[in-house]
Amino acid sequence: MTITKRRSAQGAADRSPLMDTAGAKQRFPATKPDFTLGDIRKAIPPHCFERSALRSFSYLAVDVLLVAILWYASTWIDHPAVPRWLAYCVLWPLYWFWQGAVATGIWVIAHECGHGAFSDYEQLNDTVGLIFHSLLLVPYYSWKHSHRRHHQHTGSTELDEVFVPAVKPAGSEAPWYFRSAVYRAAHLAFQQLLGWPLYLAFNVSGHHTERWANHFDPFSPLFTKKERVEVFISDVALAAVLAGLVALGRACGFVWLLKTYGIPYLIVNHWLVMITFLQHTHPKLPHYGEGEWDWLRGAMATVDRSYGILDTVFHHIADTHVVHHLFSYMPHYHAQEATKAIKKVLGDYYARDHRNVFRAFWEDLAECCVVTPDAGGPDKVYWYHGFAAQ
Repeated sequence: MTITKRRSAQGAADRSPLMDTAGAKQRFPATKPDFTLGDIRKAIPPHCFERSALRSFSYLAVDVLLVAILWYASTWIDHPAVPRWLAYCVLWPLYWFWQGAVATGIWVIAHECGHGAFSDYEQLNDTVGLIFHSLLLVPYYSWKHSHRRHHQHTGSTELDEVFVPAVKPAGSEAPWYFRSAVYRAAHLAFQQLLGWPLYLAFNVSGHHTERWANHFDPFSPLFTKKERVEVFISDVALAAVLAGLVALGRACGFVWLLKTYGIPYLIVNHWLVMITFLQHTHPKLPHYGEGEWDWLRGAMATVDRSYGILDTVFHHIADTHVVHHLFSYMPHYHAQEATKAIKKVLGDYYARDHRNVFRAFWEDLAECCVVTPDAGGPDKVYWYHGFAAQ
């Protein structure tokens, strides 16, 4: 495949949005690689696949402790001695940001439970995952099953589960308003506020189903007959948490509940949607149609991005996402070492975006609205509109 190179007006020091660690500027290869998943695994030190319940609990314990410390600190924000402008312009926003970030880290650990990466014991994984995902109003088993199918069909325009782009014929033009700043701002606000609950309740941005699909109905087309009981268990756990939140609101006040739990919950939702969108969305990443898609190429067609100091808070779910898709049962505390190891094998098939994530979020919403076949290329290899002809 021809590698496209661009020269920056600012000089050779300017880096392309998508590049490997050696600095090669390129579009992601869509052809089949000359290596296998086994070759990639052999490059990773064996200890990276070892799971320790004790070590996993240590990360979870630190996160829970930080949540408790932040909550305790928040009880002093509305003290009469604290000026209201300071409380509502500085202290509460700081609490909301960091409580939401730490809770996102807990969300990531619960997500690892669903992949079996928390420990070697499935029952322990599911118990921890059910408790902590439910506390964040996530239907653990329901999302575990649909998320597993996302990992099974990543990059497939027919079978992937989330942020599945619309496929248009070659030469199709994307709607003009996607490049409008007003549209993008409104779209981002709506997506970040309601994207996660709408996905759970109505399968928004998910793949097409013949009837209404959601994560709460045991008979939803998202689930098999064997999974229905676990979906029901998720619903019961969520009902128990919701009842507890209502009781807290009645005892302590619903304004207190909103400030202490509600807004951090929305911050968690924001990070989940943003991280997931950016993991699988980039103008230079392909999607594959039926007959062209295969699991390895789909799994590799993801992109690592850094959130700065939040990478540690988020347990490296974003900056090691490629290796996570290749080996989802690998614990997060080995993912950085494994990522470094697989780059030597993946070569041009490793994607990392060096842009600021908020800049990428803004730009890629306009660039990545629909996918079309590459001019002169395979009919079932699709590229986001705006890059296919470059």
